[in-house]
Amino acid sequence: MKTTLRSDDLSCPTCVSNIESNLNQKKGVTKANVHFSTGRIEVEHDPDEISGDELIEAVRQSGYEAKVSQF
Repeated sequence: MKTTLRSDDLSCPTCVSNIESNLNQKKGVTKANVHFSTGRIEVEHDPDEISGDELIEAVRQSGYEAKVSQF
């Protein structure tokens, strides 16, 4: 499953690295890509292992806010 999140808090390339690293370490996440210029966070994951709310919490643990987006 692919879930798209959005964050308006991204202010530097380090933000991208921090969020991607944290998400990619979560059980059930196959791949996470953060697009700095748009604030788009695309996460491929197993919904039985990790939910959208848990993905948002993982972004928050990185120090940034996020919400599910339909872009």
